[in-house]
Amino acid sequence: MAEVTVTQFAEVLKVPVDRLLTQLGEAGIKVGGADDIISEEAKMELLTHLRRAHGRHGEDAAAPRKITLQRKSQQEIKLASTLGRARTVAVEVRRKKTYLNRSVIEEEQRQRQEVVDKLRTVEDVTGQEQEQERAENDRRAAEQIERDRIEADERRVQEEAARARAEADARDAAEQQARDRTERERERADAERRAAEPPRPSKPARTPESAPGRAQAPGAATKYGRQELHVSANAKASFKKKQQPAGRYRRSGQVQVEARHGFVEPTAPVKRDVQIPETITVGELANRMAIKANEVIKTMMKMGVMATINQPIDQDTATLVVEEFGHTAIALKEDQLEEQLLATSADIEVLPRPPVVTIMGHVDHGKTSLLDHIRTTKVAAGEAGGITQHIGAYQVQTPKGLITFIDTPGHAAFTAMRARGANVTDIVILVVAADDGVMPQTIEAIQHARAAEVPIVVAVNKIDKHGADPDRVRNDLGKQNVIPEEWGGDVMFVNVSAKTGEGIDKLLESVLLQAEVLDLKAPTTGLAVGVVLESSIEKGRGPVATVLVKRGTLKTGDPIIAGQEFGRVRALFDALGKQVQTAGPAQPVQVLGLSDVPGAGDDLLVVESERKAREVALYRQGKYRDVRLAGATKKVEDVFSQLGENAGQFVNLIVKADVQGSAEALRDSLSRIGTDEASVKVIASGVGGITESDVSLAAASRARIIGFNVRADGAARSAMKDQGVEINYYSIIYEALDDVRSWVTGMLKPEIKEQIVGLAEVREVFRSSKFGTVAGCLVTEGVIKRGNPVRVLRENVVIHQGELDSLRRFKDDVGEVRGGTECGIGVVKYNDIRVGDQIECFARFEVARSA
Repeated sequence: MAEVTVTQFAEVLKVPVDRLLTQLGEAGIKVGGADDIISEEAKMELLTHLRRAHGRHGEDAAAPRKITLQRKSQQEIKLASTLGRARTVAVEVRRKKTYLNRSVIEEEQRQRQEVVDKLRTVEDVTGQEQEQERAENDRRAAEQIERDRIEADERRVQEEAARARAEADARDAAEQQARDRTERERERADAERRAAEPPRPSKPARTPESAPGRAQAPGAATKYGRQELHVSANAKASFKKKQQPAGRYRRSGQVQVEARHGFVEPTAPVKRDVQIPETITVGELANRMAIKANEVIKTMMKMGVMATINQPIDQDTATLVVEEFGHTAIALKEDQLEEQLLATSADIEVLPRPPVVTIMGHVDHGKTSLLDHIRTTKVAAGEAGGITQHIGAYQVQTPKGLITFIDTPGHAAFTAMRARGANVTDIVILVVAADDGVMPQTIEAIQHARAAEVPIVVAVNKIDKHGADPDRVRNDLGKQNVIPEEWGGDVMFVNVSAKTGEGIDKLLESVLLQAEVLDLKAPTTGLAVGVVLESSIEKGRGPVATVLVKRGTLKTGDPIIAGQEFGRVRALFDALGKQVQTAGPAQPVQVLGLSDVPGAGDDLLVVESERKAREVALYRQGKYRDVRLAGATKKVEDVFSQLGENAGQFVNLIVKADVQGSAEALRDSLSRIGTDEASVKVIASGVGGITESDVSLAAASRARIIGFNVRADGAARSAMKDQGVEINYYSIIYEALDDVRSWVTGMLKPEIKEQIVGLAEVREVFRSSKFGTVAGCLVTEGVIKRGNPVRVLRENVVIHQGELDSLRRFKDDVGEVRGGTECGIGVVKYNDIRVGDQIECFARFEVARSA
């Protein structure tokens, strides 16, 4: 234990230093002063001395017979004076209490009883002597206990009487001082008033303004030059002091004070400016107006609006309520909270920052492999199917300087990811394979870069392959208005090979040169602002967001808000998985600590407090909920409007992915599959593993579950077997799209197509009572088959469609008649056949449709 001085020991014991020094001297412990060090042995000696002084010594040191406590407390009593101001009198009360330890006395009595019991076992002593001795011992013990109790009671009564006398004396002294002070102040005030009064003039006529009971005009100056409170004259009169009655103070020590408080409600109402957002609860509105909530509810009931204290009301209703109470309503703009968060001070110093470079291009053109060579890693080998399906953000220290790279997917389904990458970047590296040329996603990347107004550096990749033609790439890009510098344009073209590393240094030089031209700067101080590139839920870490810091410095412990989610930064990890404490501009980091998974592309903001972050997040959630409810209402209206119509079929799906961007891309791509008859309906989509609730939702909605780079847990697998829900796992997006497209195709009705198989010309018409009208025909094309439907054409116009009744050659029924052969044809229930008509025989067959 650390050594302490006498002063520190006194503070711990809560006793004065002088008293502790006296006790140390009585215990025989020599100290030089209050600053000397007191050892543990000295403390034990002092404790033994104090125990002995309070009756604790020898074997009984652990159980003191009595304890004496002394306490001193100070109180303040407020007394009224003649001038209307309360006076405070300090009263000190000292108490001393002595407590007896009855357990020690009982222990002594028990020991005596044990001795008596032992004496009873002695057979040499006669019974009479033993009885007398026990009685005597019991009597003496009882007398001793009674004497101790009486002494303790007497001491307690004496102490209480002394304390009561001390308190009474203190109160009497305080009352006497207050009376003297009041008398002196009254005399001094009377003298000042007589000295300040001018000679009395003749009594003027009374005006209405000077009539008694009239309130003085607001803001009127008094004779002392102060502004007087606008209260009524009767209220002013209550402040005047009257002669105190003789019996005002009692001998009991209680001070009698006027029960009326000094504040009087102003006669003029107080008007406030009340800020009203889009929605506000009744309780919050009452709080802003400084009015009780039940008064607001009563007023709203009079207006015909029924609402509880926690029920939100709209801005128009709140404005009417505020105006009803006489206050001024100030309507807040819809995005005022967001504008306040995004507002920055203009005097923040800006410093140079690394460039943010996004690598874009068509799928399998070598974007990730090119970045691998720069980072000297093997990221592309770890991607499923060899294609990038997430946004990867890395910060690379190149020999030419620090560069932040963003690798975007090239598959058609990841359009939203490429758009986000282009919006947060400074420079776009457009990767085009020299052996493949310009492809659809290449053109889309050019459009994203132009929409974001960022410069483009073209990297013509795979020049080491046989059949590479960089000039063809330049020609194709020239058609898209991407003109190389050597042709007089403003776009730098660099021939590179991600496999051999050829041209990589020149590409980095071109990027850094473009960054110097842009003169990229950002403030490093102040509240940080970033953008969420990707988000996911990881086991053991919770919601994880990949954030690119745009300005400021993001630190561990900062309160943040991202979209509808808020929280506090618990940890930061760089692209290599190493934990860092801060992240500056243009640095990608993984952020832990949000309440839930934010949406990809949401802005991440650092705010002053977590309370502010919660307020804005709840406000955004309310807006999103209102929009969602409005959309749900519209969907219900559409359902009712479609009643009685042939509604199409749906393939219900539940999508679960590992990251937010993949879930978004998969949901959007699946929604575009289908036709009017059958389409895909995504019931729900989310991030994280497949849970039992997902299986229950799929069973209730008769949906299939698609797991993209996620798996079902044990409870979900058991529920899947019990409820018969089908779960399909995928790691490559186009495989999932192909399977879903096949499911939709299976729901489509097959298309019925017709094919003409034969044509016969009517040469003669025969009438028969048995067979009706029979046409003598010559088959000019194809084959006429029994059982196939036929059409009767007259001047190339269909006049009848039906079935063959009979097909004969000479007198024999035949199954078919080929071209160049004569035959007799009878049509079911049709006799209006003329010479020159044509009979067309055709067949129907089904063709499978594709979504």
